[in-house]
Amino acid sequence: MTKFIDVLIVGAGPAGVVAAVVLARAGARVRLVDRAVFPRDKLCGDTVNPGTLARLRQLGMSEGVDDHGLRVDGMIVTGENGVSIEGRYPAGLHGRAMVRRDLDARLLQHAIEAGCQFDDGVAVRGAIVSEHEGRRLITGATVQGAGELRAGVTIAADGRRSTLAFGLGLARHPDQPRRWAIGAYFENVMPTGVRPLPDPCRTLSAFGEMHVRSGRYVGIAPVPGGLTNVCVVQPSYPGDPDLRDPSAAVARAIAVDPRLCERFDAARMVAPPTMLGPLAVDASGAAIDGLLLAGDAAGFIDPMTGDGLGFAVRGGELAAQAALQALEHGWPGVHRRLAAERHRAFHGKWRFNRALRALVSSPRAVRVAVMGAVVAPGVLRAVIARAGDCAD
Repeated sequence: MTKFIDVLIVGAGPAGVVAAVVLARAGARVRLVDRAVFPRDKLCGDTVNPGTLARLRQLGMSEGVDDHGLRVDGMIVTGENGVSIEGRYPAGLHGRAMVRRDLDARLLQHAIEAGCQFDDGVAVRGAIVSEHEGRRLITGATVQGAGELRAGVTIAADGRRSTLAFGLGLARHPDQPRRWAIGAYFENVMPTGVRPLPDPCRTLSAFGEMHVRSGRYVGIAPVPGGLTNVCVVQPSYPGDPDLRDPSAAVARAIAVDPRLCERFDAARMVAPPTMLGPLAVDASGAAIDGLLLAGDAAGFIDPMTGDGLGFAVRGGELAAQAALQALEHGWPGVHRRLAAERHRAFHGKWRFNRALRALVSSPRAVRVAVMGAVVAPGVLRAVIARAGDCAD
């Protein structure tokens, strides 16, 4: 199975696929592998925000996304004590709601059409490490079955539990925060009372929802086929009964919430829920020539603002540009420039997300924010525009 290529990309989610498309269009020989068999399901909030949608258009990858799924015009954010704010994205901007299974399949098609070799069901076991001038050098990856895939550049885009990043000590799950996400699809969810779309297949409004409560939040998004995505994000610990019975955890989060329980009276969970966690990933910042990190493998923060896909798309693009530099000029300065580009692209949004995460973790802060939203709802609308990357 040993065959040398320019770039090996491990992970065919949005980060890996965007990197593959950029590289292949630049003339690189790209092999893209994933341990899952596609199409595959993945826990996600199932919304593509306006900024991410615009980035896909700029990359020529919005076909199959722009014209699919349900239009999302903004967010409804609720707090405790009955506060609810509808925030419409500015200037007529909108996002899209579609299940990740469909989104990833459509993005993957762009990589295949660009000339990438794609292999699913390929489980990577670790990096191929050699020594070069007294330093470690990654020259590809070993795969299940004792085979090797050799490459000039290897991009680890294999998610929050990245085999490559964790195996090399480049990433870890921090002790705090320890949050888990539990996601499920429901049918027959009642609408919010906000203007519905004139679409008989749609049961909810043209808005995503974020229900912020002390210590947790519940995201709700309508998706095609009359289904509703419900995602509960909350602190968890080893032995937590919610992790043993995720169906009961989702049902309990809905039942104890006055804003949600009546809307779910006739609702039915259409499949067992899925879990993801611990959510946070810290990347060490260490660099090894031959290897680049992209997507969640390069660091992950709770996706409160629904912009995990935005980080993935832009991060994949930046990793591809760094790979092209390495192929043409060698590795000196590549990691430093990539770190600077990632800081420029993401630092502001990382701070924004950390602030929101800290707010949700503090009951007092939630109460203060709720009162502030009543007095100055325009501030929350500005936050929603920021969350949707509308400035991009």
